[in-house]
Amino acid sequence: MSTKKTGVDQQLIRDLASILDETNLTEIEVEQEDLRIRVSRTPAAVQAYSAPFAAPAPAPAAQSASAATTAAQPAAPADNSKNAVPSPMVGTAYLAAAPGAKPFIEVGQQIKEGQTLLIIEAMKTMNQIPSPRSGTVTAILFEDAQPVEYGEPLVVIE
Repeated sequence: MSTKKTGVDQQLIRDLASILDETNLTEIEVEQEDLRIRVSRTPAAVQAYSAPFAAPAPAPAAQSASAATTAAQPAAPADNSKNAVPSPMVGTAYLAAAPGAKPFIEVGQQIKEGQTLLIIEAMKTMNQIPSPRSGTVTAILFEDAQPVEYGEPLVVIE
């Protein structure tokens, strides 16, 4: 004697959207019996997320802050588009295998193809991210234990 519920539970969708806001996730999916609900944000939210890291350093004057931000942005995309290693998944990125352990990589370090660059924790699973090529690490574009998005540049290898 099961009764099927017709329509979508709007409160569940609101609750899922609230979870996205609280956790800074871009997507969440829930499946119960024959009902599957997926709530996601637009990629524009990802761009807004990376801006706070550049903003605190400039002087308090509004013109100085905007000039510093625009001056920093043209150089970064050139490096990122060609030599950056993008995140293969959504999760939390770590520079070391454990808190207090030696980081996998440092800026200026020579690395080989296949060497572990970092770990991304997704769904309580630690995923080692290997280097796609040999070279020198010229930039690490995330902070330890920072949430990262799919496709977000993480490390620049020259």
